[in-house]
Amino acid sequence: MFYYVLKYVLLGPLLRLLFRPRIEGLEHIPDDGAAIVAGNHLSFSDHFLMPAIIKRRITFLAKAEYFTGPGLKGRLTAAFFRSAGQIPVDRSGKEAGKAAIREGLGVLGKGELLGIYPEGTRSHDGRLYKGKVGVAAMALQARVPVVPCAMVGTFEIQPPGQVVPRIKRVTIRFGEPLDFSRYEGMENEKAALRAVTDEIMYAILDLSGQEYVDRYAAEVKAEQAKKFPRLLR
Repeated sequence: MFYYVLKYVLLGPLLRLLFRPRIEGLEHIPDDGAAIVAGNHLSFSDHFLMPAIIKRRITFLAKAEYFTGPGLKGRLTAAFFRSAGQIPVDRSGKEAGKAAIREGLGVLGKGELLGIYPEGTRSHDGRLYKGKVGVAAMALQARVPVVPCAMVGTFEIQPPGQVVPRIKRVTIRFGEPLDFSRYEGMENEKAALRAVTDEIMYAILDLSGQEYVDRYAAEVKAEQAKKFPRLLR
């Protein structure tokens, strides 16, 4: 219930008023049935802007840190994400990845929309990074289409480290659903998972126009954090 109050009464109308999002390709979101919406991740604002303009409910796999923060701010953030129906995911280790896939398949098994950021973390510099194969594993195991999505302009309104977003118009683009039925029975093959993931990432790239980096964002972030510890937060 709170999800719909938030979407249609409290937060959704405010976001539409402030950021006046240009919405392209919304017709590519299926009216019913399970599907994955896979997008780039440029800003904390992405968590709110995309769900606000999609008619159906969409559940995101959110990093566990949003649910375990200290103090009043941490408790409020956790309460917000839980009320919005988001699922906490521990992103450390292989077992954590398997747990995330199980959670995602649970959402898809109920015929719902699942939102995921294949990069695994926010881009720290506005570029698009290599996708992790969890999105492919879920798409192939659940046998569902993947709708690519590009957030354009959200890095400029709220780059890493900026708490209050700038008020500026953004664009949200959805591409045609990607069908991976030709990979049926290959959900445990690494080459197939990589091929599916790369196809998804290039569809996002085509929509976003970002510069692509064929490395994982978390690896690049870790390297830069060692060199410039005050730069990345």
